[in-house]
Amino acid sequence: MTAPVTARPVRSYGVFIDGAEIQPSTEFITRENPGTQEMVARFAHGDLAQARAAVAAARRAFDQGDWPDRPGQERAAVLRALASLIRRDQETLARIDAEESGKPIRLARGDVATGIALTEYAAALAMTSHGEAHTSLGPDFTGLVTREPCGVVAMITPWNFPLLLLMQKLPFALAAGCTTVCKPSELTSGSTLEIARLAAEAGLDRGVFNVVTGPGATVGHHLAQSRDVDVLSFTGSTAVGRSIVEASAGNLKRLSLELGGKAASVVFPDADLEDAVDGVLFGVLFNQGECCVSGARLLVHQDVADQFVRALVDRVATLRVGAPLDEDADIGPLIHSAHLDKVLAAVDGARAEGARVVAGGTRLTGDGFGAGHFMAPTIIDQVSPTSRLFNEEVFGPVLAISRFRTEDEAVELANAVEYGLANSVWSKNIDTALALGRRLRSGTVWVNTTIDGAPQLPGGGVKSSGYGREMGQAGFEEFTEVKTVQIRSGKRTPFFRGGAR
Repeated sequence: MTAPVTARPVRSYGVFIDGAEIQPSTEFITRENPGTQEMVARFAHGDLAQARAAVAAARRAFDQGDWPDRPGQERAAVLRALASLIRRDQETLARIDAEESGKPIRLARGDVATGIALTEYAAALAMTSHGEAHTSLGPDFTGLVTREPCGVVAMITPWNFPLLLLMQKLPFALAAGCTTVCKPSELTSGSTLEIARLAAEAGLDRGVFNVVTGPGATVGHHLAQSRDVDVLSFTGSTAVGRSIVEASAGNLKRLSLELGGKAASVVFPDADLEDAVDGVLFGVLFNQGECCVSGARLLVHQDVADQFVRALVDRVATLRVGAPLDEDADIGPLIHSAHLDKVLAAVDGARAEGARVVAGGTRLTGDGFGAGHFMAPTIIDQVSPTSRLFNEEVFGPVLAISRFRTEDEAVELANAVEYGLANSVWSKNIDTALALGRRLRSGTVWVNTTIDGAPQLPGGGVKSSGYGREMGQAGFEEFTEVKTVQIRSGKRTPFFRGGAR
């Protein structure tokens, strides 16, 4: 591992409300690089008053401002300008996310590139959004079905993909004509606040995008409870998602929830096994496994299981664990020490239940790793479908392997968990691929690929992985309301027989 490098000086941010960045007087949240433990940023410790002020600013901007009524072409122009500014500053933004989240810098660059693509796609949607005209209802009856912005959108984003997951929400809400308030994770708020600065530079109206940093129990809870918030889009754990549902019950706001996952990679004997080895490891180790669609379970056919596991073990030994700014790192540190302890405890629990750790399973210390939160990529074989490791989200670089004999058994095992966010199928047989694509209960099914996508393709979950969709046309429509306008022309035929005299 190369020597750790951090930015200088320490970045400092306030909250962003009604077009202005407001610096706190005293209280900050500090953030350390999880690979080096050096402080890289500090954020305002937002409070209830600031959360209320941000919602009020967004409410005014929607009810009294002109953003919702501006032509789609004008909203698109602002979004294209924002995409251009993100491209200008993409290396800075990638460095911020790498230092705050721990992800390798080359992964962070990919996140920023995808964020640019999402913003440009949302700009296209702003220009092409349209309703319906029904002209076959009769000679004097015309029906219009229109799409209007839904109002004030609150967004609560997690620490694992700070910029990317913001950009799966924000450009689409802006394209629809909504105004917004974001509460990023208090661990990784930097890139969100940088985007707020860039949005103002791009010409976004005051109050249309507001950011309040701080704890979820204060800021996030207010966004869920507030009657001035029309839609809340949340990405995070299933447990927190349930608490948001409860907090919002009194106002019945619309929710879009992308929650936990326990994705399976299902490998059949007719797969290209070399590709499948690479894909399975990418699926579970991408972003250190701190990924809601992580392929944390491997379901491999009994006929090729031993061969496949040996290939996984050989390949994982070649991967490089390194500091976030190490250009050659494949895997970075975990987000903080408590999370690393939790992941290691899950490995110990699997051992106690009879599973066999065939690679990794340990904390990495010593030369090059310093005080960072590093973990060896871990492969665990012979995992029982009744075990906690099979069923519970670990959110770390841990692959749990189980075996199957028939297609029906593979489907049963893949669908056995409470989650339904994504699954992957590895097979060159089109019949197998299509059959599993239909039978797997998840919002996304990848075939001979994993953690893949494009701005045009929606993502989201079923079961305990939540509901609602992000990206694509469906993600845009999450931030719109459908209105029906019914028009009668000509003289009305009286309904009441008494009629007018």
